[in-house]
Amino acid sequence: MKKPFQVLLNLFPRPFLIRISLLLKPVLLLLYKGNTYKDPIDGKTFSKFLPYGYEKKRSNVLSPSTLSLERHRLLWLYLQNKTEFFSKAQKVLHFAPEQAFYKRFKSLNHLDYTTTDLNSPIADVKADICHLPFETNTYDTVICNHVLEHIKDDTKALEEIYRVLKPKGMAILQIPQDLTRKKTFEDDSITGQKERAKIFGQYDHLRVYGLDFFDKLSSIGFEVTAVDLTAELSDKEIDYYRLQKGELIPIGFKPS
Repeated sequence: MKKPFQVLLNLFPRPFLIRISLLLKPVLLLLYKGNTYKDPIDGKTFSKFLPYGYEKKRSNVLSPSTLSLERHRLLWLYLQNKTEFFSKAQKVLHFAPEQAFYKRFKSLNHLDYTTTDLNSPIADVKADICHLPFETNTYDTVICNHVLEHIKDDTKALEEIYRVLKPKGMAILQIPQDLTRKKTFEDDSITGQKERAKIFGQYDHLRVYGLDFFDKLSSIGFEVTAVDLTAELSDKEIDYYRLQKGELIPIGFKPS
């Protein structure tokens, strides 16, 4: 019975899946009931997670309840265990808000929480990341996860994020990153969707980031930290939360 759901989850893009998630969730929660794995975002446990991926299918990675992937659960654990995000009053700007986070962050009374995106139906402000309509030095925290790989001028986007961030503010800038690459790879001459998906991971990704992404952040002005939260977890914990071992969270701080 699980096969149809696996096909659906791999055929359709996540924005579509988000729209129908309310219909799918009750069935998925029943089918995947168990205690083997845990989604730390909502605390629910399951016998197994769902597979997900475009060109390369990853097994056991998509939470049946929040539809979170490895990067979402990693970020949640980072915010929960390493920051004051869930306790300190602050102004937050969230690009392309993920469904796994949106209502949870919105419900936190201590956050002045704004979401923005050019196309997202749940964004508060429709805006181009390269031309933001926000004042300089406005936000304590900026969350921009798996967005930059879609942006042609990612340098301009990062400059805008840096501009609207307050001094001492924190920008969380997760990207799909190949840690075996020293340099970021992009090639506009590759136009076929299937070929782009094979090379870049998704047809609509413009590049594969390498380790030089951290240098790029530094060149913008950020004080950069590459957080490997999984280095502090046991293999059992990494598997329990279905994280990707060694995945780095790029954090950029704006100097005071």
